[in-house]
Amino acid sequence: MKFEDGLKIAGSALSAQRLRMNTISNNLANAQTTHTQNGGPYKRQEVVFQPRFENHLLARIRSARSHEGHLPFDSAAHHGGVIASQIQEDPTPGKEVYEPGHPDANAEGYVLYPNVNVVQEMTNMMSATRSYEASVTAFQSMKSMALKALEIGRA
Repeated sequence: MKFEDGLKIAGSALSAQRLRMNTISNNLANAQTTHTQNGGPYKRQEVVFQPRFENHLLARIRSARSHEGHLPFDSAAHHGGVIASQIQEDPTPGKEVYEPGHPDANAEGYVLYPNVNVVQEMTNMMSATRSYEASVTAFQSMKSMALKALEIGRA
């Protein structure tokens, strides 16, 4: 694996986890939003990740087979990392609460609240934060190794 590939992988993880934290923050901010522009309550959103190398792996396989007849050892390392393929709505229904005085109450007096579980979202936020911190550590380690390699080259 080339040095640049390692930085790209760590950078893609940082971007993906930042998007995940922003999405979780949006869920938490809208945990009590009973009326959106679409007319219903807010729907919890979640980020879907996929490996980045899958997009380029078939091209590498074709190229490797046409030149050498076999795959190079490090083919999965190239174009590695992760991408957020989409942000999708959670189909889980929200909870109905009896509040006849609420402006968004239906004819029976029930208000449909978002399908956001604050405890679950905080747990997801902690997980995303730890993943982000791990990616920062990996990035810092690669940077440190590159600096040490430069020092060795000067000697």
